[in-house]
Amino acid sequence: MAYITLNKASLENNYRYLQNLFSQHDIDWAPVLKLLCGNESYLKFVLSLGDEQVCDARLSNLKMIKKIKPEVDTIYIKPPAKRSIKNIVKYADVSFNTEFTTIKWLSEEAGRQNKEHRIIIMIELGDLREGIMGDHLMDFYKKIFQLPNIKVAGIGTNLNCLSGVMPSKDKLIQLCLYEQLIEARFDRKINGVSGGSSVMVPLLLKGIVPQGINHFRVGETLFFGVDLFSGETIPGMKDDVFTLHSEIIEITEKPELPYGQLEENPSGEKFDMPYDDFDKTHKRGILDIGLLDISKPDYVIPTDDDVSILGASSDMLVVDLDNTKKNYKVGDLVSFRLKYMGALRVMNSKYIEKRFI
Repeated sequence: MAYITLNKASLENNYRYLQNLFSQHDIDWAPVLKLLCGNESYLKFVLSLGDEQVCDARLSNLKMIKKIKPEVDTIYIKPPAKRSIKNIVKYADVSFNTEFTTIKWLSEEAGRQNKEHRIIIMIELGDLREGIMGDHLMDFYKKIFQLPNIKVAGIGTNLNCLSGVMPSKDKLIQLCLYEQLIEARFDRKINGVSGGSSVMVPLLLKGIVPQGINHFRVGETLFFGVDLFSGETIPGMKDDVFTLHSEIIEITEKPELPYGQLEENPSGEKFDMPYDDFDKTHKRGILDIGLLDISKPDYVIPTDDDVSILGASSDMLVVDLDNTKKNYKVGDLVSFRLKYMGALRVMNSKYIEKRFI
């Protein structure tokens, strides 16, 4: 059976690194824990590391977080759906919002639950995911301030998650200016300016984040230590928090090319055969994971540099073992580093055991 391990020491190292970085710049931050997919053991460990706010995009995960640590401040990091309003107010102390109608529903439900619900208004800065357009902002805020049981905790934006638009100093200054305009127009203090996600960390390290940005939401860099501009590991952070381990269930010397009439496979791929390779063979290993577990072969990277991935079906991954110096046998494990989307799929799979090291 395949399993994934979470390295406690590496994750704590990354957590402390970010904690110190943000503290030096007088910035609040919230770990984004949606990658853990509500795994209770993993959540308990992360929640033991500090008292910051935590973010998630799934209500079932926020419910688990509140069960483990009721006092932690929870942020729901996408605009709420109408049918989730009751549980948003119940399990999320803060939610991201872009629609007045939704905020009105939150106001009504917060009244029923005798609560004050805090909201962060997301502003569109070019990535074209969630966010209201800047020229609508003043009218939008005017209506929100009139709602009972709702407190505007801040404004925010999201970049790089859909269209790949990267943050820049100019975009962040624009976000800070929106805060200043709101405060001047309505004589209301906006305490939080949530500048973005992990993609913002390299800008902070370079000292080009405007002082008005005082809140970060960080998931990918926390768990992978990655600089999302360069793709490299940030010095002082660890890239081995997660490792996937899969068992070899077959090793055979086989032709490099398939033979017989070729059509599309179930993934819609059609093999393009270089005819000069018909006489070649190589040692192929089959592992007990597949697309159901990892989504795409590109999302997993063998820790043995001499092992390469040949392809995958729904339940099996095929690797080339010709060049490795290790004497792999049936029953041995092949280990993989994971990209973010690969880890997300693995963590969401009930077929992959979750362990600590």
